[in-house]
Amino acid sequence: MAATIRDVAQRAGVSFKTVSRVLNDEPSVRPETRERVRAAIRELAYTPHHTARQMRTRRSKTIGFVSDEIATSPFAVDIVKGAQLAAWEHGMMLLVVNTERDPEVERAAIASLLERRVEGIVYAAMFHRVVEPLPRLREVPTVLVDCHDAAGAYPAVVPDEEQGGYLATRTLIDRGHRRIGFVNLDPVASAAAAAGRLAGYRRALRDTGLPFDERLVLHVTTAPDQGFRLTSALLDLEDRPTALFCGNDRTAAGAYCAIYQRGLRIPDDVAVVGFDDQEEIAAHLMPPLTSVALPHLAMGRWGVERLVQSFETSSRPAATYAVQRLSCPLVERASH
Repeated sequence: MAATIRDVAQRAGVSFKTVSRVLNDEPSVRPETRERVRAAIRELAYTPHHTARQMRTRRSKTIGFVSDEIATSPFAVDIVKGAQLAAWEHGMMLLVVNTERDPEVERAAIASLLERRVEGIVYAAMFHRVVEPLPRLREVPTVLVDCHDAAGAYPAVVPDEEQGGYLATRTLIDRGHRRIGFVNLDPVASAAAAAGRLAGYRRALRDTGLPFDERLVLHVTTAPDQGFRLTSALLDLEDRPTALFCGNDRTAAGAYCAIYQRGLRIPDDVAVVGFDDQEEIAAHLMPPLTSVALPHLAMGRWGVERLVQSFETSSRPAATYAVQRLSCPLVERASH
C-alpha cells in the first residue's frame, strides 16, 4: 500500500502540515526538520498526489509544448531536448504535442493543455517562419520558438540566419576563395531563412571588398536533384566558383555528386560549406561536410527560460516584443 503524507509525518515525528510545508518548499521550516522529513520521504518512497498539490498551490508545474513537425524531425528534435532540460532544472514537466500541421489537431491540443492548467506554452515550428498563433494562446504566457508572429505580440526566438550566412561565406573567404557560389533555399517555401542567409552572403562579400555576382547565386525549388543540377550549372560557368555555400546539407549532398562527376576534388578544387548541420548527412559525406548549425537546443532552452521568467514577475505583458535571434555556430569538418 502506498505511503501517505500522514505516514511521512509519523516517521519524521512532525505534523502533516509540516510535511506539506516541506513539499511546497516553504521557508518557515528549520533545516534539521526539513532534512528529517526528506529522509522519511525517501525511506517510504512517498509520492505527493499531483492533483491535490496543484489545488493547494494553484500551480501545475507543467509547461505545454506544441509543435508542427518538430517532434518527428531528426535534426530539430534538439528543440524539444533543450526545452525539456530547462523545464526539469526548474522542477517542471513538459507536455509535448505534435500536430503535424493539422489545424484541428492544433486547436484540440491547445484546448487540452489549457484544461490541464499548464502554466505556459512553448509554440514551436519545424523551420523559421511567420505564424498566426491561435487566440487561445493568450490565456497563458506563450513564447514562440523557431518562428514569430507578424505583430510581435509574443516573445519569440529564431536563428540568426544572416549571421549564419555571413559566417559560412566569411569562412570560405578567409580560406582564400574569391569566387563563391551560393545555392540558396527556395525563397517562397523558406522565405525567412533564404532572405537572411543571402543577406549574410552579400554582407561578407561587401565587408571583404568582393563584388556580388548574381550569376553565382541560384535558388532551389521543389523539383528533385536541385543540389546536383544547380551546382552543375555553376561549374559550367567559364569562370567557375572555387567554393560553394549551400543553403542546407541536402543541397550540399547533391553538390558533392556534381563536383565528383567532373573529376574535381573536395576541398582541393571546390570547397563546400553547408547549413543546418544535419548530422546524418554532414558527418557521413566524403569528406565530412563543414556546416553551420542551427541553435535548436539553445532555442528550446530559451523558450522555457523565458516562460519561467514571466511566471516569476508581476509586470504586465509588453505591447510588442523584439524577436530574439540566436547565433548559428560553425561545425568544422573537412570540406572547406
